[in-house]
Amino acid sequence: MKNKLIFSTLLILLTITYQSFAQSLVSQSSVKITGELTSPLDLKISDLDQYAQTEVMRTDKDGKEHRYSGVVLSAILQKAGVTLGSELKGKNLTKYVEVTAADGYQVVFALAELDKNFTDRLVILANKADGKPLLPSEGPFRIIVQDEKKPARCVRQVTGIRVLISK
Repeated sequence: MKNKLIFSTLLILLTITYQSFAQSLVSQSSVKITGELTSPLDLKISDLDQYAQTEVMRTDKDGKEHRYSGVVLSAILQKAGVTLGSELKGKNLTKYVEVTAADGYQVVFALAELDKNFTDRLVILANKADGKPLLPSEGPFRIIVQDEKKPARCVRQVTGIRVLISK
C-alpha cells in the first residue's frame, strides 16, 4: 500500500512538472513573420489576442470535425505591412507566402489566395482546437485552410511565415 502511495504521488508530481514545462515552452514559442513586408513580426500566443478571433471547421484525416480558433492570416500579414487589398495587382501578384513548420515542412500560398478581395476561403493561424490550446504535436500554432479538399497545407507547429516575390 505504501509503495502505491509513493508511486501515485510521484506520478502526480511528474504530471504537474511536465504540464508546467509544456506551458512554459508554449508561452515562449513564436512565429516569425518576415520577407517582403515593412514591419517584421515575432508573434507569441499572447499577441494573437490583439486580433479579431475567427473560427474555422475542419475535418481531420479520420473524418472527425474540429473547430479551430485563431486569426485570419491576411490580418497578420496586413499588420506586418504586406501588400494586400487594392495594392495587390501587377507585380505584387507575383508575391507568395511560405509557411514553415518546426520539422522543416513547408507549404506555399499565392498572396492572392489569402486576400479577401480575391477569395472567400479563410486561412487562419490557429492556436486552439475545440476550445482548447493545440496539443504539442500540433501547435502551439497551426495553419488551417477552410474547405480545402486535402489537409496538406494545414501546417502543424508553425515557426515561420515568409513573404517572397517570384522570380
